[in-house]
Amino acid sequence: MLWLAALAFGLIVGFATRGSLENLARIRLRWPWLVVATLLVRAAVLLTPINRLDGVQYLYLAALTVLVAWTFWQIELVRGIWLIAAGSALNLVVIAANGARMPVAPELAGTLVQRGHLGQYALMSPDTTLNWLADWIGLPGSLGQALREAYSPGDVIVALGIAFVIILAMRARPDETKRRIVSDPP
Repeated sequence: MLWLAALAFGLIVGFATRGSLENLARIRLRWPWLVVATLLVRAAVLLTPINRLDGVQYLYLAALTVLVAWTFWQIELVRGIWLIAAGSALNLVVIAANGARMPVAPELAGTLVQRGHLGQYALMSPDTTLNWLADWIGLPGSLGQALREAYSPGDVIVALGIAFVIILAMRARPDETKRRIVSDPP
C-alpha cells in the first residue's frame, strides 16, 4: 500500500511540475527482470504455504541482498535511486540481524501474534535486535486500523525514493532542455 501511494504521489507531483510519462519511460535499468524475480520470491515466501517451512526466510534474505546490490548498481543510471538503495539496505540490516526475519510490532502483527513468526516476519520482542529499524510504523486513522499494515523506517525511505525517482524522471533534465531549445527553431 505504501509503495502504491508513493507511486501515485510521484506521478501527481511529476505531472504538476510539467513532467511527462515519455520522460519516465526513458529510464534505462540494468537487468530489470531481477526486481520482478525478487518481488516474486517475496510474494512466494509470504503468501504461499512455503511460508510455514523453517529456513524459507533465508531465501528471502538472499533475494533482498540481491535487490540491494542491484539498486546500488543503478545509482549512476537513475537519479534518486540512492534513496531506494539506502532504505532497502536498512531493511537488509535489521532482517540479517534477526535471523533473516523482519520483526513486527505486536499491535500491528495481526495473526503473527499467535504464530510468533511466518515466512520472513517475526513478532517483535525484547530479544529482537534493532527494533527501531523494524516494522513498527502503522498508517494513521481508520485506514490504518482497517489495513493493519506495518512499515519500517527503511520502507518509508524506499517509498520516498520511489516518489523521488518518478518525479525526477518525469521532469526533463537541464541538459536535455538545452538541446531542445537549441535544436528547435523559435
